[in-house]
Amino acid sequence: MTIFSPSILSADFVNLQRDIQEMETRGADWLHVDVMDGLFVPNISIGLPVVKAIRGVTGLPLDVHLMIDRPLRYVEDFVKAGADWLTIHIEADQPQNTLEALDRIRAMGCKAAISLKPRTPAEAAIPYLTKCDMILVMTVEPGFGGQSFLWDMMPKLKKLRQMLDEVNPGCILEVDGGVDANTQQVCKDNGAGVLVSGSAYFKAADRDAFVRMIRA
Repeated sequence: MTIFSPSILSADFVNLQRDIQEMETRGADWLHVDVMDGLFVPNISIGLPVVKAIRGVTGLPLDVHLMIDRPLRYVEDFVKAGADWLTIHIEADQPQNTLEALDRIRAMGCKAAISLKPRTPAEAAIPYLTKCDMILVMTVEPGFGGQSFLWDMMPKLKKLRQMLDEVNPGCILEVDGGVDANTQQVCKDNGAGVLVSGSAYFKAADRDAFVRMIRA
């Protein structure tokens, strides 16, 4: 079964607790929380206080995606705030700092993940494959919701699955960006075990049916 991690980026932030509880009721497996700093990506979203507040109103695993510059500075704080899965971008810092960040995340009992922007090749993940519990493949440019799915990311997704099967088969692949009724199956076919959807989920005429389709 595919894990569904709906993104709160498309939720109603005035009624965030209501939307989170609705996601739980409809069968979400995790909650995807996008953290943006306005530096690594050209947008600003939420930070530590909101992650901590979300942790207080849900028992679902928090899938926290740090789209921030030099994430090593903050990974321990986000784990303490309640992240169960913490994803950092390999483009956001030097390799030695990324490796140290992954070590710190895992030392605190949190699942560690890396993310790749669309233009970053699969081979760039090689130094981190054995230190990851998950790899997030962005199928849009990170920073904004509602973008169109980049179909040409599927060969990269498939290649990462093949690479992981050789050195770290327990590591799962996540896809974020433009995941909807038309794109979810090709992600699964190319190795994705976790799908993130924000806009498509919240715009769905039948959200229960949407969740069932993603998790099938």
